Amino acid sequence: MVVHLALTEPERPPQVGFVVSKAVGNAVHRNRVKRRLRHAAASHLDVLPRGALAVVRALPASSSAPFVQLDRDVALGFAKAAERCRANEPAGGVSR
Repeated sequence: MVVHLALTEPERPPQVGFVVSKAVGNAVHRNRVKRRLRHAAASHLDVLPRGALAVVRALPASSSAPFVQLDRDVALGFAKAAERCRANEPAGGVSR
């Protein structure tokens, strides 16, 4: 999976969206992947900074991955994306 992160108004809680293309599988598989990613992301929202807008793009391997792997990937993706945002943040506040 791929995680993209942007920072908006710092007073807003983080929000996460999901992109699961037809390459992942048929509608049943795509919806299952979305449900599993949504559940995994909900438990790792505290990693994201306030005002974060995250997009999680599922890759085709997400369809057959066990939940433990998806959960680990979401946690790692959020942590790396948040770290990149913190590194690019100016000293005075949130970058736009």
